[in-house]
Parts: sequence; C-alpha cells; structure tokens
Amino acid sequence: MLFSPPEKIKKLIDAQYNILDNAHTHLQEIWVDNVLFTFGWWTSLLLSIIPWILWFIFRNKESSTRLLLGGLWAMFISTWLDYVGVTMGLWRYYNKLVPLMPDYIPWDFGLMPVTVMFFLQIKANVNPLIKAFVFAGMTAFLGEPLFLKLGYTKYPGWNPIFSFPIFIVIYLIAHFLVNSKATKPLR
Repeated sequence: MLFSPPEKIKKLIDAQYNILDNAHTHLQEIWVDNVLFTFGWWTSLLLSIIPWILWFIFRNKESSTRLLLGGLWAMFISTWLDYVGVTMGLWRYYNKLVPLMPDYIPWDFGLMPVTVMFFLQIKANVNPLIKAFVFAGMTAFLGEPLFLKLGYTKYPGWNPIFSFPIFIVIYLIAHFLVNSKATKPLR
C-alpha cells in the first residue's frame, strides 16, 4: 500500500498494543474484584447522577439548550484532557465507575459540566473573568485536592495549580458559546 508504514514499524506498534491490551485486561480484573460495588464505586455513581438531577430541577428552563452547549463543551474538553493526562501518566484514578475509560466519569460527565452550567446561569451578568477565576479556584484548589485526599486519584506528575489556568479557559469558552449571537434557529 502506498501510505502504509513498513512492516517493521507495524510489528513494533502491534507489540505495544499487545502490552496495552494485556494491561487493560489486568486492570479490568482488578476493577471487578476490588472496585465494583465498593463505597468508592457507589460514591462515583452518585457523583455521576446527582449533579444532573440537581441541574434538571434548578436549571434555567428557558436557557436549557444554550446551557447544555456550554456543559457539552466542558464535558468534551475535560474528557479529552483527562484522557491525555492518564495516558501520559500525569494522574490516575482508583474508584472508576467503568474500567474501560481512562477518565473519571463523575468528574468529566457530571461534576464538571453541571458546575460550569450552574456558574453560567447564576448571576449571568457578572463579569465572566471573575466567574472563571472563582470556578477555576474552586475546582483546582478545593475539588481536586478533595479527590486526592479521599484517595480517588493520584497525581504522580501533576499539581492542581497547573489545572487553574486550564479551568479558566474551559469556563471562558463555555461562557462564549452560551452567550454567542452566532447561533441562529434552523430554518
């Protein structure tokens, strides 16, 4: 094939994928035997569901679609960044809800997007930079250290202070998406 790498490279890559497949199999076995249905697992399940229930009850119903756009952005980028961080060995999770994903579902699919959506809707006229700093401060300096203290995560190559500017950017982009005049109704 014209664009196919040489066989030597394919064999090297296949060998690494085999190592990854074996590691994932062992992690799944550990998860089934030691994590599934533990207190940490149940807590992770509740942290995945309760934020959405609260959002559904307390959301600004007239702005639900726009808020979901901001929440979807936060969910997408936090999941992607989590994947990168776990893959690079910067952090790891011990009470995963599902063993097949490298990210922490309660954080990326529950806490992060719902918190962003609440911040967007509460005091909507406050300067977004101020809200971004408050959101980033709470998330990086309260949320992350709490999960570290509870033993849900470990940071062998990361410090929550590195997260602070990332959370500011996540919030500001969500704010821009939710408040953009660029979206017009479909005709």
